[in-house]
Amino acid sequence: MSQLQDKANAPINVKLLLIGNSSVGKSSLLLRFSDEQWLPEDESSATIGVDFRVHKMEMKGKKVKLSIWDTAGQERFRTITSSYYRGAQGIILVYDVANRESFEALPKWFSELETYVSGSVVKIIVESPDTAIQEYSRQVPTTEGEAFAKRMGALFIEASAKTAVGVEEAFRDVVERIIDTPELWQTSSSRPRVGGRSGGGARRDRDDDDDMPGSIDLSQEPDNAEGGGCAC
Repeated sequence: MSQLQDKANAPINVKLLLIGNSSVGKSSLLLRFSDEQWLPEDESSATIGVDFRVHKMEMKGKKVKLSIWDTAGQERFRTITSSYYRGAQGIILVYDVANRESFEALPKWFSELETYVSGSVVKIIVESPDTAIQEYSRQVPTTEGEAFAKRMGALFIEASAKTAVGVEEAFRDVVERIIDTPELWQTSSSRPRVGGRSGGGARRDRDDDDDMPGSIDLSQEPDNAEGGGCAC
């Protein structure tokens, strides 16, 4: 009986991935959410390879242990970070409202998702205004971002790491949708697989993905884990 109780009380392990072009605010959003901190643009640096954080929360009466992966947006790191899609249940796509190029790159990122993740994986588009100091710097209207998200079947929110407005809501919205999609987390056999869409050019090379980057067993991590970087 105690084993059954332990299993019932065990946290749900959820893997989230932050993607988007370089310098759109992915790392800042993660730092604000996980550590409640914000670094000015002149004090922050581009992610090299992949950064990682663990965060615990409760959602709908369930304990959730988040594994959040912050990927580098630079093209030269794409072959490194593509393997980190495996096992992801939620994807957070970020663009900078003051950089239209980062918004126009979103279709490319969605194309990558079609290749590497299941169609049931939860997606949210985050409009990041942190570099748009004045409203006249805005290059992407919020209505345009909302329309694109709706067209792609993704959630949408505006979130500022600088002011903290919308940051927690962005992560909680994704987790809530994941909890509402039991096949993403109920059993290991129903975890999303790489290339879950048939006929989309996707593939899965192995059934055993436990030794792949990003497919860590969070139940084996110490409770005080704060996260770490990648030595890529």
